[in-house]
Amino acid sequence: METQNKVEQTTKPQETTQTDAAPKFKGTFACATPQCGKASTLQCPSCAKLGMPATYFCSQECFKSFWPIHKLFHQKKETPKDNFSYAGTLRPGIISPRRFVPDHIPKPDYYSSGYPTSEMSAKANKVIEVKTPEEIQNLREACIIGRKALDLGNSLVKPGVTTDEIDDAIHEYIISQGGYPSPLNYHNFPKSHCSSINEIICHGIPDNRPLQDGDIVNLDISVYYKGMHADLNETFCVGNVDDDSKYLIEHTYRALEKAIAICKPDVMYKEIGNVIEKYAKEHGLSVVRTYTGHGVGQYFHCAPNVPHYAGNKTAGFMREGHCFTIEPMINQGVWKDITWNDQWTSSTADGKRSAQFEHTLVITKDGCEVLSKRLEDSPPLSFKI
Repeated sequence: METQNKVEQTTKPQETTQTDAAPKFKGTFACATPQCGKASTLQCPSCAKLGMPATYFCSQECFKSFWPIHKLFHQKKETPKDNFSYAGTLRPGIISPRRFVPDHIPKPDYYSSGYPTSEMSAKANKVIEVKTPEEIQNLREACIIGRKALDLGNSLVKPGVTTDEIDDAIHEYIISQGGYPSPLNYHNFPKSHCSSINEIICHGIPDNRPLQDGDIVNLDISVYYKGMHADLNETFCVGNVDDDSKYLIEHTYRALEKAIAICKPDVMYKEIGNVIEKYAKEHGLSVVRTYTGHGVGQYFHCAPNVPHYAGNKTAGFMREGHCFTIEPMINQGVWKDITWNDQWTSSTADGKRSAQFEHTLVITKDGCEVLSKRLEDSPPLSFKI
C-alpha cells in the first residue's frame, strides 16, 4: 500500500529525473493541483520511481491537499492495452506536465479553470464585431509575436527533435514577449501549441516522440496579448520528404492564398470555401469539413464561422474591421476525420497525410491585411512562395 505523502525538492526544477522507461522533459512547469498554476519546485518521488512523467507541486500544502486524488494516478501505471483503431502509423507519446506562465503576464479566463467562460457566454451572439483601430493594432502586435514564435518552431524542426522540445521553446518565447500561449488549458488542452504530424489533421498534442526523417509536421501557434488572440500555422518538412507530401503542402498553401485574394468588403464568407475546394479538387486533394476558420480578437474563437468547403451555408458579408482566420486543412485521401481517445487529436480517416496553413487577417477599406504574414527573415518553406 502506498503511503507517500511528501514531495521532494528538485535540484533542477526545469528538468525531471526519471528512469529509462520515461523521458526527461525540459521547462518550468505549473503546480499540478487544480486551479493553482503557480511555478513548481517540488517533485512527487513516486512518479519518478514508477517511471511516470514527473508531477510538480508548488508547496507541501498543495501536494497534501491533492494527494488523495494524485495517488490514484500511480495506480494507472499498469494501463490496459490501447485498443483504439488508429487510421495511420502514428501513436501518442508521453505528455509532459503543464508549463508555468509567470504571474505578471495577463491571462485569459480559462488559465485556471480550463473553461473559457466569456467566450462560451458570447457564443449565442452571431454578430461579427467590427474592431476598433486600437484593437486591430493590438491584434497586429499579437500576430507579430505569434509569427516569430512560429518561425522559431520552424527553425527547430528536424529529425530527432521532439514536439515537446518545440513546445517548450515556443512557450518560453511567447512569455518572454509578455504574451500568453492561447492553447494552454483552453478546454483543458495540456500544451502551449499544437503539433500535428503526418496523418494528424489538427490539435496534435506535443509529446516525447522524436520527429523522424520523412515526416511532415504542422505547428499551430496562438497568442493572447493586450487582450487579443492571434492565430496562425504552417506545415513543414522533416528531413527528406517524398514528392507527394511536398505536393500536398505546397497546394495547401496555394489554396489559402487563393482564398485570401478574394477577401474584401461585401464578399460573402461562404465564398471562401467555394474557392478553396475548387482549387483542392483541381489538384486531386480533399478538404476537411469538421474544422473551420473563425473570428479572433477578444475571444479565441468567435463569429464569423469560416468553412473551407464548397456549398457551405455560412451567412454574412465581410465588412471593414472584421478580423478572422482562414486555415484550410487539405488531405491526400478522403476528407473525413476521426478523433483519438485523448479527445483532441484529429486524424484522417484513411491514414493518409494532411497539411494546413493559417493566417489571421483584417478586412480593410479596399481589401484585407494579413496580420500574421511572413517576415523578411522568416525561415523558408519547402517550396518557393
